[in-house]
Amino acid sequence: MPLIEFENVSFKYGDSENYAIKDINLKIDEGEFILLTGSTGCGKTTLIRCVNGLIPHFHQGVLEGKITVNGYLTTEQTVAFLSTIVGVVFQNPENQLVSLNVLRELAFGPENMGLPREEINNRINETAEKLELKHLLDKTPIELSGGEQQRVAIASALTLKPKILLLDEPTANLDPKSAKMIIELLGALNKALNLTIIVIEHRLELLMDYVKRVILMEHGRIIADGRPAEVLYSDEAERSGVNIPRLIRVFKKLKQSGVNLIFNPVTISEGVDALKVMSRC
Repeated sequence: MPLIEFENVSFKYGDSENYAIKDINLKIDEGEFILLTGSTGCGKTTLIRCVNGLIPHFHQGVLEGKITVNGYLTTEQTVAFLSTIVGVVFQNPENQLVSLNVLRELAFGPENMGLPREEINNRINETAEKLELKHLLDKTPIELSGGEQQRVAIASALTLKPKILLLDEPTANLDPKSAKMIIELLGALNKALNLTIIVIEHRLELLMDYVKRVILMEHGRIIADGRPAEVLYSDEAERSGVNIPRLIRVFKKLKQSGVNLIFNPVTISEGVDALKVMSRC
């Protein structure tokens, strides 16, 4: 059974005549690391709101079709229950951090689940260790850098031990160094915890070393879904206007000029390998 499944799902918000997503059929398995991309307004955020139950329980509108997460129909479960399966990290972590210090932030979710004190402390210590936050536990959110705030937001989601982590443009407000660190952290969590991760991101080059699947949306529909080398070299990606990484653009131009590539590289190491093969031909 897929961990996440959309069956003929469409949704339009209550104040709109147009569908935000239309005819979505999608299966996602445990442990996948997925890049969800597309131009602004294509339906990415609406799609992930369906996964964590904010649609239809918080954002009202017309929902058609069936969404199943970890075997549960999202329409039949509360957002509170689904939050124990699906963690969410927003674009601006300041909007997500609500406590006086990092320690209280990490305790917030488990306390609201009614967990025993010992279990709460274990989860805080385990998560703070994993995300290298122990030296920040007494700090207030406003004392933290943007990258540190984003790590705390991720940690607060992980203390609920979710199977799925959704991130909506987690690097949008970060400098390049902090953005790289956040994506490296997600890659490590995906491997260490077999955590299913879905990232909405426009800075695609940051993710090429980690994602194994790219879902491309346009006008509320999925127009391409597959390995990065398949999707990002496709005509659909070029037409959609997404920010295709420069390395891919270079190799696409080489192919268009008549160079025969044995494979489509998406990472720097793959690009080096492709050049070596070309030099021997």
